[in-house]
Amino acid sequence: MDQDIVFSFFLVFSGATILATLALFTRQPVLIAYIALGAIVGPFGMGWIEHPENLSDMAHIGIIFLLFLLGLDMQPSALVSVLRKATLVALVSSLVFFASGYGLTQAFGYSQMDSVVIGLAMMFSSTIIGLKLLPTTVLHHKHIGELMIGLLLIQDLLAILVLIFLGVMAGESNMPVWQPFVALPLLVAGCYLMVKGVLLPLITRFDRYQEYLFILAIGWCLAVAEGAKIVGLTHEIGAFIAGVTLATSPIAQFIAISLKPLRDFFLVMFFFALGASLNLGLLSSVILPAGILAVIILAIKPVTFRYLLGGFSERPALAWDVGFRLGQISEFSLLIGFVALQSQLLTEQASSLIQATAIITFAISSYIVVFNYPNPIAIKDELRRD
Repeated sequence: MDQDIVFSFFLVFSGATILATLALFTRQPVLIAYIALGAIVGPFGMGWIEHPENLSDMAHIGIIFLLFLLGLDMQPSALVSVLRKATLVALVSSLVFFASGYGLTQAFGYSQMDSVVIGLAMMFSSTIIGLKLLPTTVLHHKHIGELMIGLLLIQDLLAILVLIFLGVMAGESNMPVWQPFVALPLLVAGCYLMVKGVLLPLITRFDRYQEYLFILAIGWCLAVAEGAKIVGLTHEIGAFIAGVTLATSPIAQFIAISLKPLRDFFLVMFFFALGASLNLGLLSSVILPAGILAVIILAIKPVTFRYLLGGFSERPALAWDVGFRLGQISEFSLLIGFVALQSQLLTEQASSLIQATAIITFAISSYIVVFNYPNPIAIKDELRRD
């Protein structure tokens, strides 16, 4: 990095402390404070941090840990059951969201390719927002938590296919479309055998050494995440598989508790980097279509999930709950926009439209959940759960 890493961390966490304090006093979600801080001190604001992409790369580790911790509390039998229901819902809803993004941007005069990429970016919901605002007890022990994880995992697989598709269009990818689907079961089987044959015996023998267990868990998580990336999946899917295969371990809960502060540390940097990445100079040219697109996404996603899940006999209240929690676009949307821009498949204006839409939907969907549904950072005491 060109800048002192200590100075960068000072700006991120000292600034986050100040703005989060103001947010709590004014009864606002603290996630908004982290995004606002990035916009203020980032390269398009005061310029105190010139290269937020370096922090963003580090912040990606927080998403990996988040999926690993979720896997630790997900039993394989429950996962298989919920995926059967989530697959059709995720596929149909993705088509609806693609059509919404494509149709609106065509109406605003964007090129065919810009509209296709923007439509693809609208298909996904944020793993971080959706799961960060779900109470821990609900996430790990209730049907809604399992259902949301299932939907997000299917979306992750779709996102991999989209990235492969963009690589093929740009002439930069030699990976066959079928590779992730072959790699996934092989990776699961390999991890299961590794846990049974190596990790569990090591845990049994050295369970008195908490530092060793902590390092073992991190090493296993990152090793499987990197292995998943190599075979054509994503770090997030690999981390989740690492957690699921380790869930039968007697120390699964100890690991979950130990890694939670580390996860939160990196997630603060993720939201900061998101705010810092917004090009304020291009904002005026995309604010109208971004605002309209954000409103459409925020309206259509809850309704779509409500009626699709209702078709599978889910209770209306639960279906609305899932819909509003997944009512934004995703960090994968930002990645798709970045890859398409680098491959010259997307204009800079269209890329800024995706970024602006992401931040608007992140902010508004967070407000909706924080003020209306149980969550760990609720302003109202009766809604605060963790």
